[in-house]
Amino acid sequence: MRRPQRLPHGNGPRPGKAAGRDLRQPHGAHSPRRSGLCIPVEALSVGQGRVLRPVAPPGDLAQQRAVPFSFRASSHMSFGPHEPGMPLRRRSRWWWLGPLASATIFATSLVVLWFIIREIEPGALAGAFANASQRQLGLALGFTALSYLLLTGYDALALKRLGLSIPYRTTALASFTSYSVSFTLGFPIVTGGTVRYWIYSPKGVRASEVASLTVIAGLTFWLGLGAILCACLFYDSEGVARLARTSPLVVQGVGAAVAVGTLGYLAWVASGERTIRVSGWNLPLPGLGITLGQMCLGACEVCAAAAVLFVLLPGGHNIDYPSFLAVYVFACLIGIASHAPGGLGVFEATMLVALSRLPYEGVLGALLLFRIIYYLLPFILALVLLALNEMIRRIRRRER
Repeated sequence: MRRPQRLPHGNGPRPGKAAGRDLRQPHGAHSPRRSGLCIPVEALSVGQGRVLRPVAPPGDLAQQRAVPFSFRASSHMSFGPHEPGMPLRRRSRWWWLGPLASATIFATSLVVLWFIIREIEPGALAGAFANASQRQLGLALGFTALSYLLLTGYDALALKRLGLSIPYRTTALASFTSYSVSFTLGFPIVTGGTVRYWIYSPKGVRASEVASLTVIAGLTFWLGLGAILCACLFYDSEGVARLARTSPLVVQGVGAAVAVGTLGYLAWVASGERTIRVSGWNLPLPGLGITLGQMCLGACEVCAAAAVLFVLLPGGHNIDYPSFLAVYVFACLIGIASHAPGGLGVFEATMLVALSRLPYEGVLGALLLFRIIYYLLPFILALVLLALNEMIRRIRRRER
């Protein structure tokens, strides 16, 4: 991504291609560029610098007063940095299908959750919430810390692929705060990317690099999710089929489809250097070595996050961890598809339906504790860390 050129101070020529060219233009002299928006300008001296102002085209004086400057519109009209001749992207006629599907999933999950909660007695729920032992809470906090520690590796691998050398303390702060905020508020590309840019930009990381980092880190999560799903569906297809109320053949078929997609991606990145190009933005994909590291790291992080909820389940459930892990991954996928912040409501409804053999009060109490321990506490800590980081940054700025 090319950085925009700034008009230099003083009366010297502009750098780059504009060097040696007089900035003053006669009235009506349109720019020869092929970008769509052309405004004739003239240079004015203001103090020690120079600024550009639009000038009116020649013609009738009354018309000039009515239209102070002219626009030449075309099918390639451009605002901001835009490649000449590149048409503006138009929304597909089917653009509404994605938001409609997300809204349908979210609404359906809320209805299911409402019918389940109606049958729960408040006293039984409070008892299940209070019956969590100190051992369960301690294990849940420990697995939460492990999960967020592994999440810092997402950013570390992405920075390595982009060739950026950033201290680990900065990486850990950016990763922890961005994930804590995006898990709670949703829209990770926007919320997580904004927090990352806030922390990484003082270290010289550009916005385009932060965008690439965010996408590569997200790819780590999806690779880990795919690896875990394949392993669980093949390892205990009968147990997963019982929880999902379907046939083991269906479970194995889903596992085979995920395995084919994962292996296909590995073969694709192993065959050579791969770069995704979208509207002038280049995303260099990691090679096979880093991709395998992403898969292992993502799988470990997903296992740690699932363990937080697993240890909070009421005792005597007789559900083995691999079967629970497959259900957890499936619930995460449904929650992500809903675009609800943290899959709120959708994740809970899916888990309650899958674990319907257990008492609803105990499962819902575990889900509420999971929300508090894995989402709410890190979110509060992230806000405190962001505030402290900004205070320290301003103090150092004043000392200079």
